[in-house]
Amino acid sequence: MPNQQQILKSIAAVAKRLGRAPSVAEFVARGGIPKYFVFRYFPTWNEAVRAAGLRPSRFYARPDDVELLKGWGETVRKLRTVPSRRAYRLRGTHSPHTLETRFGCWAAVPQAFRNFAEGKPEWADVLALALVPARKKKESRESKEDSFCVTQPERAQHRPLRERRTYGEPLDFPTLRHEPVNEQGVVLLFGMLAKDLGYVVESVQAGFPDCEAKRQIGPKRWQRVNIEFEFESRNFRDHGHPLTGCDVIVCWHHNWPDCPAHIESSSFPAASNPRATPSRIRKYRPSKIIFRVVD
Repeated sequence: MPNQQQILKSIAAVAKRLGRAPSVAEFVARGGIPKYFVFRYFPTWNEAVRAAGLRPSRFYARPDDVELLKGWGETVRKLRTVPSRRAYRLRGTHSPHTLETRFGCWAAVPQAFRNFAEGKPEWADVLALALVPARKKKESRESKEDSFCVTQPERAQHRPLRERRTYGEPLDFPTLRHEPVNEQGVVLLFGMLAKDLGYVVESVQAGFPDCEAKRQIGPKRWQRVNIEFEFESRNFRDHGHPLTGCDVIVCWHHNWPDCPAHIESSSFPAASNPRATPSRIRKYRPSKIIFRVVD
């Protein structure tokens, strides 16, 4: 477990490579230290940056699609092969989660790069590597994760416009017009539906766990639970959260098949249904939305 001085040295080292103070996501991706350990010593990320002798960035510049695809292409060029998710997390420019959020899933990134690089001679060597069929390899946890794609990649009907906001799939819900595309959207939708799902929120915080709530477990009976919000359930593991201190992961996509048995990883959990059984997927329609639930 890293101590405070090791964390500060790592922040300074990552900042030296970037030429500026890193965001928390950049630090986790490049420094290899889960953010959980940072927040054990510092109340906010900016406090940790200041303690490392750096000036926090005033804003986070959201990378556009071109920047993300160029970074992925440079990693392919450096490794001489299409990287797995884990390899990109260790050697890549951006967080794998950012690419998955932008392009649908990790398996969709190579095709998105081909569409971007087609006809550009400066990317010819990378295209040759990206077009080589992957060699057969033993089924492993890493290969399963790379192929686990909740939203199957489809050929785009229209070429995306640059510097234009993108949205999730249209959602049949009166106060939210599109599906969440990030963790903030998950938090917002959960807040809208908490009462219908049998939850009462007590508090929300920036540190782990994100939310303290009570949920109904029977007639006139409630129980306290700790909730962590994630866009995809496996981000809980990738962010380095401890396996203790959290009872429920609320997410939009459940793609962590090895989720510990004592943690409910649910695409909006139907806690109000007392007949829930382990490893069972149910579908129901509150407010005309289908939620897949894994308890």
